[in-house]
Amino acid sequence: MKQGHFFDKPENVKKVLGLFYVSLLVLIIMDLFIPKDPHFSWEAFPAFYATYGFVGCVGLVLGAKYILRKMVKRKENYYD
Repeated sequence: MKQGHFFDKPENVKKVLGLFYVSLLVLIIMDLFIPKDPHFSWEAFPAFYATYGFVGCVGLVLGAKYILRKMVKRKENYYD
């Protein structure tokens, strides 16, 4: 008998995504009420670290795709 994976059922995927979105919303709301001690003025912006992390991650992906790929990519028959 073959057992299915937990994420094979669409209702389980919806439950996990719902839990993720609820936890994300709770963390964003908590961020508004937790006192901050910023070293720089822009650190006081709500969700600064989340925005900074997202922009940094997108920058890394785009840099790897458009800049680094041209440096390390070889022609298709390089090893022939």
